[in-house]
Amino acid sequence: MHIQLTNKVAVITGASTGIGAATAIEYAKAGATIVFGDINEEDARKTLSTIVENGGIAKFRRTDVTVENEVAALMETADTEFGRIDVLVTSAGILRGPSVRIDDFETATFDSVIDVNLKGTFFALKHAVPIMGKGGGGVILCIASGAGVRGGSSSVAYASSKGGVNGLVMTVENQVASLNIRMHTICPGGLATPLKLGQIAESARRGGQDVDAAVANARHSLGEPAGVARVLTFLASDEASYTRGQIFTR
Repeated sequence: MHIQLTNKVAVITGASTGIGAATAIEYAKAGATIVFGDINEEDARKTLSTIVENGGIAKFRRTDVTVENEVAALMETADTEFGRIDVLVTSAGILRGPSVRIDDFETATFDSVIDVNLKGTFFALKHAVPIMGKGGGGVILCIASGAGVRGGSSSVAYASSKGGVNGLVMTVENQVASLNIRMHTICPGGLATPLKLGQIAESARRGGQDVDAAVANARHSLGEPAGVARVLTFLASDEASYTRGQIFTR
């Protein structure tokens, strides 16, 4: 099946690296116009260049998803410059405090992960839904994880935040169904993203192991973000209109 996203406008948070970057590139290949935000401006330029050099249309706006007015401005950019939002992917995320027992877990670390992963998703939904609704509907894809949904995590905060994303989607999807908005929680498995590799390196460091060896060994069993991006491309398309609920990937 050749998936097309022609004439769709997609907003993606956290699209400088990892799943977000792979999805932005894949969506552009399928014909979508991309508006993406991230605090990582250096890698954002690489994502932008890849899209444009391959004939795609994309716009980057520096966005800290923990700051509500910056998230609102990202959504407004899509609305003002391209007239609508057809697809939203909330991919911005961090993982901190791997392998730290709960009684040693710093409150500030917990708060920082919740702020990015859960509150950042909340801000994106809050400000995208009215724009998407007035345009006749769309698709919202929120990146969670198997951690916090099917099982635990190396990080107390990460599992809590991703479980929260899952609960947020289950609540909001019923609120926006009348606006013709379809929502999914996406739960990827282990992927070779900067976030995952950083977690492996930190856990190895805490355990007194060889960091480079741990990362190299892990790469053999990890999937690639591009694989998840292809799943997200299908879910953003009209062909996925009969799909419902949580989506688990490799």
